[in-house]
Amino acid sequence: MNNKEFKAAFDYLVNEKNIEPEVIKEAMSNAFAAGYKKNTGEDADIRCEINTDNGMIRLFKRMTVVNEDELENPDAQYTVEEAQEIDPNYKLGDVIETEVTPDDFGRVAISVAKQVVLQKIKEAEKNQVMDEFRDKEDELMIGFLAMEDVRNYYVDLGKARGILPKSELIPGETLKMGDSVKVYITKIEETPKGPSIRLSRKHYGFVKRLFETEVPEFADGILVMHGVAREAGVRSKVAVSSLVTNVDAIGSCIGEKGRRIANIISALNGEKVDLVLYDENPEVYIANALSPAKNLNVSITDEKNKEALVIADNENLSLAIGKKGINIKLASKLTKYKINIKTIDDINKEIN
Repeated sequence: MNNKEFKAAFDYLVNEKNIEPEVIKEAMSNAFAAGYKKNTGEDADIRCEINTDNGMIRLFKRMTVVNEDELENPDAQYTVEEAQEIDPNYKLGDVIETEVTPDDFGRVAISVAKQVVLQKIKEAEKNQVMDEFRDKEDELMIGFLAMEDVRNYYVDLGKARGILPKSELIPGETLKMGDSVKVYITKIEETPKGPSIRLSRKHYGFVKRLFETEVPEFADGILVMHGVAREAGVRSKVAVSSLVTNVDAIGSCIGEKGRRIANIISALNGEKVDLVLYDENPEVYIANALSPAKNLNVSITDEKNKEALVIADNENLSLAIGKKGINIKLASKLTKYKINIKTIDDINKEIN
């Protein structure tokens, strides 16, 4: 590897791989020092000096002057007597540097250097990817389905691939290789092979981020999202309120001609979405959360343990409970109250 080849390689790594020059310089310095020691078999203390402007590489062997009884490594240490044979002015603790740059590192040395450099470059690239994705946990991203195995899809997110377990798909949906897909990042972990990015489409956070993306009033601070409860593939309930008197929270989420909510439902593969108007009064909030049921009488029976009693007429009882109990389950999860629901007949029977 002559000077021109080295400089060309260095510039390529900086410009094409977008790695910091100092990272590459350190990696190459270590590599050439390792290459020298591999070639000579010495356990020497080698300092590598690299001029990145002209590609000049120089190696210096560093020998530390020690007392004779402290001599442990003759490849990196001189006794005081040995040092003074070179120059009488040398004393204990001095470091004597001698240039040992060989005319040709040889095939083995260059091979070692290349291996170490490539390793360092991979580490730097992994760190770059980790830095890019570190703050993207709990965020929504768009990627492409790149690979599939029995349990997972692998989503191309640009500089990294995320793992989308098939168990984290919306029930009933099918995906095809090459499809563009929106995913929610649930967890990012640093591993020896780079960042492990776990993805989901059934997490309640997926619904939350879809609303924030589709409805700009959330980012503008006009609307507030108070909670999301979800049974993926079946129904989600989203509690919202407006901080501006003349802005309708639910109307804003629906959008003109229903476009906003239609886009969200489409991204959810047709999953039903209930928009719930948040209220500071828990009784009103619970009644709203049990929509589409109406004419409900709600009372808080235990504030400390967050329990509520809902009385519904026969017509609205089944609506409040929902198919397989999904509606009341989501309402309970959204409001964080244990909801007991009864009819007037039930109450009368208990009294009598």
